[in-house]
Amino acid sequence: MSQRPDPDATPGARSDARRARERALGLLYEAEAREVGILDLLSCQDLPPAPLAVEMIEGVATHAAAIDALLEEVAVDWSVPRMAPVDRAILRLAVYELAHRGQVPAAVVLNEAVELANLYSTASSGRFVNGVLATIARRVRHDS
Repeated sequence: MSQRPDPDATPGARSDARRARERALGLLYEAEAREVGILDLLSCQDLPPAPLAVEMIEGVATHAAAIDALLEEVAVDWSVPRMAPVDRAILRLAVYELAHRGQVPAAVVLNEAVELANLYSTASSGRFVNGVLATIARRVRHDS
């Protein structure tokens, strides 16, 4: 089976991928804050997200139960509902990428997630996100 090229590997693509991750993060957070389904929110956007953002959002929605189960298993002393909402959305996106977007190196997924946590969440979120994702990456990836 052939893999798609790494969307973060070409010049300029990394910033496109970062924007897609940020948009996906924003929509996941908004859906939870407004208590609406993410796919419903996605379908009513005036400005449609980039295809990569749509792929990640749909992937998180499709695999939500498995993603949350893995987070519950790995995040010692932190149930998924207890996590900060932004951290929860970042972790869900990154776990989806680790498990289902194998063409993106694990190190890139972790770095992007930590940078998003440092930008949009609490002072300790970057360390928390990194610790949880490093453990998950070792379980689901061979390149971590």
